Amino acid sequence: MCNSLTANTLELIESAKEVFDIEANSVLKLKERLNNAFLKTIDIIYASKGKVVVTGMGKSGLIGRKIASTLCSTGTPAVFLHPAESTHGDSGIISRSDVVIAISNSGETQELLNLLPLILRFGVPLIALTGGLSSTLAQKSDVVLDISVEREACPLNKAPTASTTATLAMGDAIAVCLLKKRGFSYEDFLLFHPSGSLGKGILYKVGELMIKGDKLPIVSQDVSFSEAIKLVSEKRLGTALLVDNNSRLTGVLTDGDIRRAVIKHPDARNLKVKDVMTLSPKTIGIDELCAKALSVMEKYSITSLAVVDDNNIPIGLLHIHDLLRAGVV
Repeated sequence: MCNSLTANTLELIESAKEVFDIEANSVLKLKERLNNAFLKTIDIIYASKGKVVVTGMGKSGLIGRKIASTLCSTGTPAVFLHPAESTHGDSGIISRSDVVIAISNSGETQELLNLLPLILRFGVPLIALTGGLSSTLAQKSDVVLDISVEREACPLNKAPTASTTATLAMGDAIAVCLLKKRGFSYEDFLLFHPSGSLGKGILYKVGELMIKGDKLPIVSQDVSFSEAIKLVSEKRLGTALLVDNNSRLTGVLTDGDIRRAVIKHPDARNLKVKDVMTLSPKTIGIDELCAKALSVMEKYSITSLAVVDDNNIPIGLLHIHDLLRAGVV
């Protein structure tokens, strides 16, 4: 019985691997179909003054909802329209400035075809994601993107599996290309995700969370090493901001700098702080998003950033502890 269970288990693993192979190959074959039709799709949506209305029935509809959601979160306004509900008033969501993406593997889904007269009457661009390149949907569309697959991952070759995966991948490609064409930034993405782990705390700007005024550990670069250490200890921020005679930031003294200086110089009392400070420290502007500041800290493995004005004069200090307390993650 143990051997039988092992054989069954191995058979299931092989079945799962076959699903992965079929679906992966279906997606990879889409690369060979990237042509003028795909570029025209991007241009049409990019030039649109309205939104993208995504529609599809059944499993295609579920994929359509995901595509609409991905478009929204990457800078392209989009909604999902259920084709069966469209003939009961929901088609009013379509305006003459919109673009419609219709999804049907066969291209002959009746509920979707019932929507075509309205789309054609409005004269809005119609983009078809279909495997039926000679279908009614394909013939009525302005642009046809081929999402056909050789076979479904289902052993019966019936359940939408590889075809829905390919459709989703095509939708992702459209969304990402539009994102790049719009110059959609990291900050833009976070602003569209103000809740949850993607964007918690991202509405904060550096100026709102930075340490300022008398709490700032600012000292001249010409003071002694021991005097600078005293300031670091008093302010309890793990760093001191060092400035020249024009109050411009020239360096920082961190706890790490202090340890390295003590190890390297047996008699550190005779040192000037400028002899051991970190030159050209990382800085940030007061109006930048705290999320950007956190990414800089993570990239360079530092715990604070000097906040400077246009003349490189320090006006604040942003510490990672303040970011974490505010929920910037």
